[in-house]
Amino acid sequence: MVPNPILGVFFHWLGGLASGSFYVPFKAVKKWSWEVYWLLGGVFSWIIAPWVMGFILVPHLTEVLGQQPLSVLAWTFFWGMMWGFGGLTYGLTMRYLGMSLGTGIILGLTALFGTWVPPIFDGTIGTKLHGIPGQVILIGSVFALLGIAITAAAGLSKEREMDEEQKHKAIQEFNLRKGILIAIFSGVMSSCFAFGLASSVPISVTALHYGADPIWTGLPKIIVIVAGGFVTNLVWCSYLLIKNRTFGEYINSYVRSPDPTPGKPQIEAAGNAVAALDPPDPPVEDPPAKGGINSRRTRVPLFWNYLFSAVAGTTWYFQFFFYTMGETQMGKYRFSSWTLHMASIIIFGSLWGIYLKEWKNTSSLSKFLLGIALFTLVASTIIVGYGNLLGVQK
Repeated sequence: MVPNPILGVFFHWLGGLASGSFYVPFKAVKKWSWEVYWLLGGVFSWIIAPWVMGFILVPHLTEVLGQQPLSVLAWTFFWGMMWGFGGLTYGLTMRYLGMSLGTGIILGLTALFGTWVPPIFDGTIGTKLHGIPGQVILIGSVFALLGIAITAAAGLSKEREMDEEQKHKAIQEFNLRKGILIAIFSGVMSSCFAFGLASSVPISVTALHYGADPIWTGLPKIIVIVAGGFVTNLVWCSYLLIKNRTFGEYINSYVRSPDPTPGKPQIEAAGNAVAALDPPDPPVEDPPAKGGINSRRTRVPLFWNYLFSAVAGTTWYFQFFFYTMGETQMGKYRFSSWTLHMASIIIFGSLWGIYLKEWKNTSSLSKFLLGIALFTLVASTIIVGYGNLLGVQK
């Protein structure tokens, strides 16, 4: 197969769209604690979708994985577990910072570490930067980091302009200090996915040997990496389910709530999350208990919660479905795929932030910074793609 970097950039944009969009369906989940919907979405992200797509598109999938040396599987799984800490805390960052600022900090660090540490570690960085194509890609990577930094600056500018009531209306659990600390940890650990991709190259080679189309050869290695991430998330979410006694939310059709104060929105503490109860959901009065006191219950939309969690999880998986497709089109400079992926996520994550009105009440300066950031990020993907095109033509 002859690489086509232009097509590769398009695939990475699709992956960025999927990643930048996956958290949006979670916003439609009602009256579930974070650990409840995050784990359910993860089952689709890390187990169901990878295996279903792998079986459909990769011939002899089980044989491909069974042929791998234990060291390849172990290292790939290990990096997946490390990345799992980043994916786990990504969700927490969204809770505390919102999509715009949180995504900017996380993906800036992830882009830096995930793009350049693997070639530094394996000693190929000098070769990759020796020619014109590699140098153009480096320039594009700098543009990407600059765009991510400007995105974060725009987010900080927005945060300074909002009072506490506005912050918590847009992001109900806004906490700048806690959010930034979690975002830094998440960004560094999330880059481990790139290490897993580098260590799992033999899996793709075996898939090609067993007759897989070159464009699908990356799908088997995704199965191993995300399995490691699933273990990390399963352990933590299981701990929260037990600690917060929220496991029953998977089957409970009603949630108990105290009588609301007239004229004020009712707030319900659910496990480790805080969610405003929907006014359209009518409370249901239980029969009077001893003493004549009524308790109130609110209906939980179980079907829709399951559906939106499944959609969110499946959407998340498709970021790496398209990533592996794009990676196969980048030629010998495929390491630059990570930069393209991160820049694309920022672009679409920021666009979702605009759509969700996170920037509605901000100043012209904040909006200008965001516009410059988006322009810089789009330019970075074009520059990196051009560098890869030069590498193919060389």
